Amino acid sequence: MESTDTVVVGGGQAGIAMSEHLGKLGVPHIVLERDRIAERWRTGRWDSLVANGPAWHDRFPNMEFACDGDAFPDKESVADYFVAYAEKIGAPLRTGVEVTSVTALEGRPGFRVETSQGVIEARHVVAATGPFQRPAIPPILPQDAGPMQMHSNAYRNPDQLPEGAVLVVGGGSSGVQIAEELMKAGRRVYLSIGPHDRPPRRYRGRDNVWWLGVLGKWNADSPGPGTEHVTIAVSGAEGGKTVDFRKLANQGMTLLGMTAGYENGKLRFAPDLKENLDKGDANYLSVLDEADAYIARHGLDLPEEPEARIIPDDPACVRDPILELDLAEAGIGTVLWATGYAFDFGWIKADTFDDRGRPIHQRGVSEEPGLYFVGLPWQSRRGSSFIWGVWHDAKFIADQIDIQRGYMAYQGNARRVTEDA
Repeated sequence: MESTDTVVVGGGQAGIAMSEHLGKLGVPHIVLERDRIAERWRTGRWDSLVANGPAWHDRFPNMEFACDGDAFPDKESVADYFVAYAEKIGAPLRTGVEVTSVTALEGRPGFRVETSQGVIEARHVVAATGPFQRPAIPPILPQDAGPMQMHSNAYRNPDQLPEGAVLVVGGGSSGVQIAEELMKAGRRVYLSIGPHDRPPRRYRGRDNVWWLGVLGKWNADSPGPGTEHVTIAVSGAEGGKTVDFRKLANQGMTLLGMTAGYENGKLRFAPDLKENLDKGDANYLSVLDEADAYIARHGLDLPEEPEARIIPDDPACVRDPILELDLAEAGIGTVLWATGYAFDFGWIKADTFDDRGRPIHQRGVSEEPGLYFVGLPWQSRRGSSFIWGVWHDAKFIADQIDIQRGYMAYQGNARRVTEDA
């Protein structure tokens, strides 16, 4: 039976970052990937997807993208970047190997890792499979309701959809970018929007990622109460631009509140559209306020941008919101769910998950000794969901593994202290 110190499950950005740090510490390890390196970037995204962060920022520290630093790399470039990075660090990566089960060994430390190519014993296991595991579709619309239904992970381009209007459910980055692409392709588009943050793409000559950095927002250590499911509407499409829902409505898109229910061929929507937009505006303006204050305090010579504070008037679909939509009458041919993902860690046989299947951990250190996670949203801070944030989280986990290796290597004799000693 093959054995190693650490098995890393997943050959995407999290797994490659783990391999770099484990390699630097001299920790023997194997990275297992069931498909190709960074497969989700190639086949789990739509054709026109680009990164949401510019190349100068959203990368690993030790290698730059080949494109201009202010550009937003397309998905193939991102995948190629990780392939090149794995080669650069000499990652011991095996592709085409699926991990089917991880079980703690009996009576001794370590795990039995069952794979499609045999069994490996490892002292430590790192689950680096990321957050995009199982598409989450709320049980609202029956499959026989009429329109074709698909999750955003299956969407590639407008040509794959049947004729008719499209309802996109979800106002985060994926939902708004797909909805706009469909509208520009000539489709009638409805977009159902929930609570969201809407940061500026750029302000006063600096990108959003720069402002989040200097304002200390990347280091927020957990979502605020009630904001765990608030999505972020930001886009790197077309060179990067601020998401403006009202502008999209004025161009022909119909905005709707949160999708609330279905009955007799009709979808119901919550009367919260304006509230959601207003709160998104408040978030947007708060970033501008903090940026202005930072510039004034530090005496920076950055161009003023008063036009950034102009919020368009509410379009008709906001002033008189649609609360019920007859799918047949509206000609809806497709309902596209841009509603995120759920975790799927059923292959890990350990008592370190809550009742919703989410890992119980501290900065990726689970309650099962020797089992770790990398690539979780908010794993240690806001930045954990980004490429550069994963790299830093992986460094922390590699350090924890090395610390435990040090303890296990200790060969001193235990001495019992008695009252007579």
